[in-house]
Amino acid sequence: MPGHFEPISGGGAAVALDEVEISIIRSLAVQLLELIGPGPAEEAGDDPLAELFAEGPSEPPKDPVLQRLLPDAYGGPGADAASPEEAAEQRAYSAEFRRFTENDLRAGKRHNALAVIRSLDRLDAAGDGGAVLELTPDDSRQWLGTLNDLRLAIGARLDVTDEEDTDLLFRLPDEDPRKPMVMAYLWLGGLQETLVETLMP
Repeated sequence: MPGHFEPISGGGAAVALDEVEISIIRSLAVQLLELIGPGPAEEAGDDPLAELFAEGPSEPPKDPVLQRLLPDAYGGPGADAASPEEAAEQRAYSAEFRRFTENDLRAGKRHNALAVIRSLDRLDAAGDGGAVLELTPDDSRQWLGTLNDLRLAIGARLDVTDEEDTDLLFRLPDEDPRKPMVMAYLWLGGLQETLVETLMP
């Protein structure tokens, strides 16, 4: 179980984490929350109806990490080959889609990250530094969403765009200042992969 998730009875998953690993995941999840920012619930006051009809932004975020976490719905690979008219149409569709979905997408990412932090806090309450984290199937899906978001965020900072970039990361010398971030990226990838396996029927 060390370093990877394993299935447990009832359809959940478990992983042994030491104190440093718990601290790293918690710190990254907190940074993810700060990056995503407050949602409409924090800004809409006590009026749930206003929150329900709150519209999100229509422009993509400036931060490259947020661009990776909240990508345009239209365009993407091959968009460069589009005519100016097609490109303008894709931008308009993306803006409209973003306006009605980004708030919910951010809220979902916040919800998952908070669930990860709370499950790690319960581990701390047990006390002995390292522990075995046990997740229900629902917990596992929340963890999977956050692990994916963390890898996307770190991958954006490392300029990872394809498998070839990942292969280059394996060969970075130890003195490269990106090495700690690379190690976190690869470790989270291993956790994510084994967690996916536990969710497969």
